[in-house]
Amino acid sequence: MFLIIFIIKLAIIFILSCFDCDWFKFLPIILPVILSIAFLTVYERKVLSAMQRRRGPNVIGLFGFLQAFADGVKLILKETIIPSSSNYIIFLLAPILIFTLSLFGWSLIPFSNNIVIVDIDLGVIMVLAISSLSVYGVIMSGWASNSKYALFGALRSSAQMISYEVSIGLLIMPVILLSNTTNLTGIVYAQKEMYHAIPFFISFILFFICILAETNRLPFDLPEAESELVSGYNVEYSALTFAFFFLAEYSYIILMSSLLVILFLGGWLPLFNGYIFSIVPGFIWFFMKLIFVLFSFIWVRATLPRYRYDQLMCLGWKVMLPLSLGCLFLNIFLLLLFI
Repeated sequence: MFLIIFIIKLAIIFILSCFDCDWFKFLPIILPVILSIAFLTVYERKVLSAMQRRRGPNVIGLFGFLQAFADGVKLILKETIIPSSSNYIIFLLAPILIFTLSLFGWSLIPFSNNIVIVDIDLGVIMVLAISSLSVYGVIMSGWASNSKYALFGALRSSAQMISYEVSIGLLIMPVILLSNTTNLTGIVYAQKEMYHAIPFFISFILFFICILAETNRLPFDLPEAESELVSGYNVEYSALTFAFFFLAEYSYIILMSSLLVILFLGGWLPLFNGYIFSIVPGFIWFFMKLIFVLFSFIWVRATLPRYRYDQLMCLGWKVMLPLSLGCLFLNIFLLLLFI
C-alpha cells in the first residue's frame, strides 16, 4: 500500500511536469546542476576551513577544486555492501529514488527569463510537492536497512520535514498573493520594482530557517546526528548508494536555495536598475544570489551548535508555526490595506 500511494503521487507529478515540456533542454541544465553539487562540497569545505582557521582541500587539482571528483571516484570504486537481513529491493531503490527526485525538481526552476524546462502555472506547488516526496526515500532506506539507528533517523527526518513544510507553505502564501500567481517566472517578474524580501523581511528570515530544517542542515541535522545515531537513515549504506544520498542532500540544498532566490530575492533580476546592471546576463545575477544564500548555509553550519530533537520539534510547532501564521495574517492585512 505504501509503495502504491507513492507511485500514484509520483505519476501525477510526472504527468503534470511533462505538459508542454521541451525535453531537449533537460541535459544542458541538469549536467551543470550535477557539477555544481560536486563543487559545492569543495566550496563548503573551503569556507569552513577559512572560518575555522585550518587548511581545506588544496592538493588535488588547482587549489584543490578537483577534490570532489576524487571523492566521487573513490565511492564508485568501493564495494557496495548490502546487509544480509535487509530488504534488497527497497534498500537499493531508496537511494536511486531520492537522487532522481532531487534532480526532477530542477525542471521547474527558471534560471533566466528563457532558461527553464517546465514553465507551468503551479510551479511553486510542484517544487514543494517534489521536495516532500523525498521523505518516502528516507523512510524506505530506514525501514529496509533493518537497523534501529537507520529507522530512528528515518522517523526523525520524516517528522522534521513534515513539521517545517507546514511553515514553508504558510510563508509562501503572502508572496503568491502579492504576485497574484503561482508561476515561478511570474513571481520573479512581480519583483521588478522591489524584491519581496523587503516587505516580507520577517517571512524571508523564517523561510531561510525552515529550509535549513527541510534540508537537514545544521543546526537541524538531527536525522544524521553522529553522536546519537551513528549516521542516521544512511548508516548501512556504502560506496555508490551512499553517494546517491550525499548528492541528493546537496541537490536539495541548492534547489531550496534557488527557490528562496526566486521567491524573495528577485531571481535573475539585477540588484539595481540601470544600463550597467542590465547588460549583465540574468543567469549571472541568479547564480550570484544563489552563491550568497549557499554561503549563508555554510556560515550557519560553522557558527551554531546542533539542537536536541525535542528543541527542534518545539521550535517547529511552538515557535515557527505561530510566527508563520502571524506573518501570514499581518501580510494579508497590509495587502488589503495598501493595495
